[in-house]
Amino acid sequence: MAIDIGRRQFISAIGGATVAWPLAARAQPAMPVIGFLSSLSSSYIASRMPPFRQGLNELGYVEGQNVAIEYRLAEGQYDRLPALAADLIDRKVAVIVAAGGTDPAKAAKAATATIPIVFISAADPLNAGIVTSLNRPGGNVTGVNLLGSPLETKRLGLLNEIVPGAASIGVLVNPGFPGAELEVRELREAASAINRQINIVRASTEAEIDTAFTTLAQQQAGAVLVAQDTFFVSRRDQILTLAARYKLPAIYGNREFAEAGGLVSYAADFVDGYRQTGIYVGKVLKGIKPADLPVIQPTKFELVINLKAAKALGLTMPHSLLVLADEVIE
Repeated sequence: MAIDIGRRQFISAIGGATVAWPLAARAQPAMPVIGFLSSLSSSYIASRMPPFRQGLNELGYVEGQNVAIEYRLAEGQYDRLPALAADLIDRKVAVIVAAGGTDPAKAAKAATATIPIVFISAADPLNAGIVTSLNRPGGNVTGVNLLGSPLETKRLGLLNEIVPGAASIGVLVNPGFPGAELEVRELREAASAINRQINIVRASTEAEIDTAFTTLAQQQAGAVLVAQDTFFVSRRDQILTLAARYKLPAIYGNREFAEAGGLVSYAADFVDGYRQTGIYVGKVLKGIKPADLPVIQPTKFELVINLKAAKALGLTMPHSLLVLADEVIE
């Protein structure tokens, strides 16, 4: 089950941090507890905790000293989120962090209208109904929007530079992603503007990802754009393996893909996004209402190029992109 993570195993995964287990929380009633609700894996969240803690530290909070954190991670099992959110509310946490798409925030918002919620998501919080305004969120929810969907057309343009020519570009989309159809419409318009055909393939399960890549290979796609989605992040190794097997140059919405062997990623600075989330949680703990904290959107975006992957694909990366890249992996 999603919450059955071994205590020692999970403490190790999050870098030795103090975990507020129920007995510990009761032993220190004066210490505020942050509930960390996520659809993502423990390994992914572990990689994001250092900048989150940094943000908390900037507001004077140190995990294990004057604040505790209880983790409830769905490990990709989205149907577990409502129960995990309810469990955090039963623990009487002071604030809930909802990370990994809009589903955790929606589950938390459905469960409580009083406990403050700070989300971090690449999906559109307006389209998902999490907030009614970016500048004045209202209610008990605010957070950090990492602008995943609005960057898809930029990623398509980059992929068109990397793999020019007449071959179609495949686009892997999760139909369950909020705003997926809007993404598809915008990508079709962008493709038309650059006179490039795109083929949309959809996947929301492990088996469907396999089928999608087989379809792209049969269509002789020249490259693939993997749309931003937390489910695809959880299936990173599978997607990277398939892209390599079919020799498909690919661009991704998370730098972890490029770091793990993918060709290119273009995305907001997720590290800074989690730091900002920590800062907002600290502000909420100090008494500021979420309604008075505007939703943060990034101003910095990272282009990461993996030259080892390019060599394996027989690609020569455009010099113009190498100059622009924030990081080149050799």
